Amino acid sequence: MVRTKITFLYSEVAGYFLACANELSRVADVLVVRWPVNKEAPFQLEVDERVRIVDKSNYSEKELFELVKDFNPEIVVCSGWMDKQYLEITKKLDNSIIKVLSLDNHWVGNVKQQVARLISPVYLKRIFSHAWVPGLKQEIFAKKLGFGNNIVKGFYCADTRLFKEKYNQSIEKKSELFPKRFLYVARYVKHKGIFEMWEAFNELQKEMPNEWELWCLGTGDEWDNRVEGDKIKHFGFVQPKDMDEFVENTGVYILPSVFEPWGVSVQEFAIAGFPMILSDAIGSKEAFLKDNGYSFEAGKKEELKSAMKKMILAADIDLKAMAFKSHQIGMEYTTEMWVERLMSLKK
Repeated sequence: MVRTKITFLYSEVAGYFLACANELSRVADVLVVRWPVNKEAPFQLEVDERVRIVDKSNYSEKELFELVKDFNPEIVVCSGWMDKQYLEITKKLDNSIIKVLSLDNHWVGNVKQQVARLISPVYLKRIFSHAWVPGLKQEIFAKKLGFGNNIVKGFYCADTRLFKEKYNQSIEKKSELFPKRFLYVARYVKHKGIFEMWEAFNELQKEMPNEWELWCLGTGDEWDNRVEGDKIKHFGFVQPKDMDEFVENTGVYILPSVFEPWGVSVQEFAIAGFPMILSDAIGSKEAFLKDNGYSFEAGKKEELKSAMKKMILAADIDLKAMAFKSHQIGMEYTTEMWVERLMSLKK
């Protein structure tokens, strides 16, 4: 049987994408061209031997084009239109190839997006036949760009197998005694809403002293400006495979981002069985927050504090019910389904 060949011209590769690529390698040959590793997210990546990954910085544009051309893909997936080399390579490839644009930006109608909408018919649509987006807000943008019915949702997917394992390993202990700890896992950058989160938590501790803690995992430009406290603990960057103790010993996932096109970590910790506190700026909220937590207006510290207070005051039975609901919602989209979405483009 002849295997399909698929090339990804990708930006920053993370574990969740490779989980999808590894699953794809069961039915297709996969070539991934990627950007150099981001020092703020130095993932140790486990790659199936059938997935070939190359660092674009090691090649000239001509060499990259020859590499992709020689691979002879049937489908090429390109990360947005920010990488001009990727665009040129895709444009030069034979038009018999299915050329897919991935994008994760919400449609907000600003000047930049309006310009993209106007030039898309003579630019993007001449390069790409399809768009692959995470969810509904990005689908609106893709329609504005003229992709019509050639839009597929579900571009981002968590490593469902890994986080289901973490759920199975931790749920029995949590069912006996639910951990009174919030968990934040993301970069330490201002637009993640970290300062509002730390302030809200510390204010709550003063207003209504309680046993809850806030555990924070990650690193970034604001690491040196992190807020310390007896009940705020910072652990630095932790590899997904090493998160067992954190999944087991924390209870509620919190992501207070002011800007977050999607947020794969929301699905990851939904699968792991965490009630959620999410800002309304998070794209993946639409898919993974359904009676399993609380939302608040991004940047509004008092609203965030109110959501935290609801979790602190919730009975264990309600927290456990939200945890179970989160797991069910998180598993509604899997890496196997991600592969099916991509392979459906051949039909």
